[in-house]
Amino acid sequence: MNIFTNGEWLPLSFAALMGLSMLIYAVLDGYDLGVGILMKDATDPEKDRMIGSIGPFWDANETWLVLGVGLLLVAFPKAHGIILSSLYLPVAVMLIGLTLRGAAFDFRAKAKIDHKHAWNNAFFAGSLITAMAQGYMLGSYILGFEKSLAAIGFSLLVGACVVAGYCLIGACWLIMKTEGELQKKSVHWARVSLWGTMLAIALISISTPLVSARIFDKWFSFPNIVLLAPIPLITAVLVIALEVLLRQLPKPNDRWCWVPFVTTIGIFVLCFHGLAYSFYPYIVPDQLKIIEAASAPESLMIILVGALIVLPVLIGYTFVAYKIFHGKAKDLSYE
Repeated sequence: MNIFTNGEWLPLSFAALMGLSMLIYAVLDGYDLGVGILMKDATDPEKDRMIGSIGPFWDANETWLVLGVGLLLVAFPKAHGIILSSLYLPVAVMLIGLTLRGAAFDFRAKAKIDHKHAWNNAFFAGSLITAMAQGYMLGSYILGFEKSLAAIGFSLLVGACVVAGYCLIGACWLIMKTEGELQKKSVHWARVSLWGTMLAIALISISTPLVSARIFDKWFSFPNIVLLAPIPLITAVLVIALEVLLRQLPKPNDRWCWVPFVTTIGIFVLCFHGLAYSFYPYIVPDQLKIIEAASAPESLMIILVGALIVLPVLIGYTFVAYKIFHGKAKDLSYE
């Protein structure tokens, strides 16, 4: 059946836009959350440089989360009600973490020397809380918002997995944006986080089909198993390539310092693609399909016009900001 003749293209387009927003958010805010978590093992001067590396970007990165949730609200109101009511507590915890991060980011720059350490710890705590809450929400979503003790334990495990992934991309960001001893330390952080991230991916990949018979059939039936095989294979290649490269960094003249970050983005994209394929055509796992949850076509057309205006502006702003502030980071100053 042609999706363009029966009107299904509108809900599917909004689902794709929402997914794209969440993926961009996971990459962009993921690295600055990772930097915040990694600050715990840095010296005070290194913390200033790490904050300087994310200073021009971190607040704007969260815009993509707002866009994704906004699209969910206006395009899929039924799903929005189910998802946010099921995730009320972890969403509240995430907002507390984001608020703590925002306050700590500003106050640490103006605080007296003997208070700065406390605000650095607050920034670390806010980053860790936010990452853990987002992972918990992902785990709960995978299980269809089940409320058993086993489901809570699984969601907490996925939370730890997301923390590892954010630390990986955060460390790779620092490899690209810093130099000297901090860059060497970032290489070490990236290598440790890489294997934690791969363990996390393996655990989620094994557990997801086990908790859903539908996903099991979708993964392992023929010819799907053949069509899906490139995803884990390419992911494995990227992981091996990243590990080999990290062993050789930093190189003279800082060559290839950007490659780990780009490679990690590739791993994130592949993981997201696997999850999106697994849950399609459902927007609420095994409960509500994309088509069923969508707003009326007339409403979607109006919203689409606004989305097609907002999205290029966000992409353009993001491109310009990263173009202007490219290069090695310096200490962030409010003087």
